Amino acid sequence: MHGKVVVITGATSGIGQVTAERLAGMGARIVAVARDRARGEAALARLRERGPRPAHRAHYADLSSMAETKRVAAEIAAAEPRVDVLINNAGALFNTRQVTPEGLELTFALNHMSYFLMTRGLRERLLASAPARVVNTASGAHRRVGALDFDDLQMERGYRGLVAYSRSKLCNILYTRELARRLAGTGVTANSLHPGFVATRFGDASGGFFAYVVRAAKLISAISLEKGAEALVYLASSPDVATISGGYFYENHLAHPTRHAQDDTAAPRLWDLSDRLA
Repeated sequence: MHGKVVVITGATSGIGQVTAERLAGMGARIVAVARDRARGEAALARLRERGPRPAHRAHYADLSSMAETKRVAAEIAAAEPRVDVLINNAGALFNTRQVTPEGLELTFALNHMSYFLMTRGLRERLLASAPARVVNTASGAHRRVGALDFDDLQMERGYRGLVAYSRSKLCNILYTRELARRLAGTGVTANSLHPGFVATRFGDASGGFFAYVVRAAKLISAISLEKGAEALVYLASSPDVATISGGYFYENHLAHPTRHAQDDTAAPRLWDLSDRLA
């Protein structure tokens, strides 16, 4: 990874932090996107310990805001002549329905639209750096839901936090498939992954009884951050996947998502809807 520039969202905690530090240790220069400046500065300090030579950098934005995501992507594009790897990793679960100032349900905005907008904003830098990679953190939680409900993507009816999260992860896989199709022949690949049930801060701030359930489950069955980050590091760096695109990975192997996640009618429809929202 020497000489490679890696842009990663959600790099200040959890598997994003571990991934950024590992890639820095392999020689990559990390461009982290963070919401909180104090956490971002702390992440930069850790990166400099792991990989002191490259000039790691942090940019700040609330990725649940489309305007903020567009701004930070434009800032990075202006500052970086090349982007070799983009890792879309930021995400969260919200137990109660919330709406962004732009009118989007918060889970959909952060977990899906930020992926769409970051990739669109950095597309030219990725193309200029080919061979390059886009890596999208999805989840096996997509198996909890059926087909996308295009009549109610914002979950105005019957909102449930875990269902909203699971739908957003289904969006991640469908989006990755369509992105890979549109990037075919450019030298830029796009893959998604299920990192496993990881002992991160995930769900801790979701509120209500669900937050207690998640904390208890993590004590019993969650894997370590280091284990959870393996697939991100693998997809970002391994020569074994250099020519694979449109795949969904689990434990460093191609896996089979649900049939709804392989719906090549729904994938371009989601893309077109996302493009209109953007």
